[in-house]
Amino acid sequence: MTAAISPSAESGAPAAGGKVRESRLRRFLAIDTRESFITLAQTAAGQLLITFTAILAVAPYFGIWAGALAVAAAMTAVSQPALRDRILFAATWATAFVGTVLGENDTLDNIVAVLQQQMVDLSPAVLAIAFLLLLLVAATGALYWVRRNPQSILARRPLVTLLALEALLCGLASVEFMQGLPSVMLWAAIFVLTPYIWFLPYAIVDVRSRGGSSSLMQLAVLRPFWSPAYLPFGKGAAFLRKHLAKTPRDLAITQLKGVKLLIWATVLFALRDGLSWGFEAQLQIPALAQALDAFLRGQPYPLIVGWGAMILSTAKFSLKVAAWAHLFIGVARLAGYRLPRGSWRPLESRTLMDYFNRFHYYFKEMLVDFFFIPTFFKVFRNHPRLRMFFATFMAAGVGNAIWHFTRDIDLVATLGPTAALETYTSYAFYCVVLAIGVGISQVRITMGIRPSPTVIGRLYSFLFIWSFVVCMHVFSDESRNHTFEERFSFLVSLFGVS
Repeated sequence: MTAAISPSAESGAPAAGGKVRESRLRRFLAIDTRESFITLAQTAAGQLLITFTAILAVAPYFGIWAGALAVAAAMTAVSQPALRDRILFAATWATAFVGTVLGENDTLDNIVAVLQQQMVDLSPAVLAIAFLLLLLVAATGALYWVRRNPQSILARRPLVTLLALEALLCGLASVEFMQGLPSVMLWAAIFVLTPYIWFLPYAIVDVRSRGGSSSLMQLAVLRPFWSPAYLPFGKGAAFLRKHLAKTPRDLAITQLKGVKLLIWATVLFALRDGLSWGFEAQLQIPALAQALDAFLRGQPYPLIVGWGAMILSTAKFSLKVAAWAHLFIGVARLAGYRLPRGSWRPLESRTLMDYFNRFHYYFKEMLVDFFFIPTFFKVFRNHPRLRMFFATFMAAGVGNAIWHFTRDIDLVATLGPTAALETYTSYAFYCVVLAIGVGISQVRITMGIRPSPTVIGRLYSFLFIWSFVVCMHVFSDESRNHTFEERFSFLVSLFGVS
């Protein structure tokens, strides 16, 4: 669980020893290893070329204003190192405020839904901006408090404290007498706070440590401008500080790697769209939800079509995860942070643990930091295998479930706590099965049991891992429209069992 993807892995270095034969295409694209490109990237002309290329790559997915802001902020930060913290802070919070007003994140939509439900006539943008300002003030105060009180509960248990606060606010907002304007205000506060729950603990831990970054830098990387998501791509200031390029040459290489990653993200998005066009539009392979609905109507597609829908949905989801991760990390690299990739060759995974490391690196890292490590150092110290399994289960199972549930916290507001939990049963089942599989895989690795390096062994690993991933995808897809029983019945039907 503690294994990580090496930043050098993307250049062709093997994950576990051995030689890698680089293709001609890979050598052609290795601009970050060519002295001519490295030298050009250190000139004004090279910086302009990098900026223009990056904006073209990012704009179709971030939007033109957000893409231009992100790339410009990253490039300005490296050109003005003395002002780095201020530039990053300004870009991050400008993205937060403007993005919210323009509805480019889900905060505004969630507030609108509650306003309509409670029939309250208020501006959702004004509410969002007001609570974002309040959050900024509260985060600043919290970091100051932690510096002054390093033994406080917030300093020692930041994630537990924040999750408890979230649960308290949700419980209060869900009671029957909480109606109208008070309900809207509480839910607006919850929607604004929720994404930052997974960023603030990194800032609090770094503030407590010796040599930590300034409070301004901590605030600058709370949901940073290169990844305004619920997941900390790049983790916190400490991790970013460790990976910051130190010399002009290192910076040039890092930015070239960023450009490559942005271009590769564009290719992955195109591949995903190509799969949709080729299989859905041309071959009439239905989406997974359509196949499930047809099964429930008693008009199931042939088995081969049902399996095609499962495989296609898994492939598109995997491409989406990798492409967005590459976009986020690509922009962070433009800012001088030589971060590991967010997804690295998951098709080459040899074990479920290996797959969990490769598929969604920063999600895995967050779960390790917040769930695996605290558990590992507290329980079953006299039983090493049980200790490893349980800590892995807490990360891949419990942590995974909590993160995804908080990400969809709007369902608690619109459906109520009980109904929201009912819609979450399928994903909870997926988390349990995944955690058991990854936990067993982790324990086997610690026992020295490793997959065969032969061709047959590699083929077996591929078929086992991706058969597992495809079959479990019916429970892990992001929809909440089908019950666990319906999904399970559909999966069983694909094996010819009615």
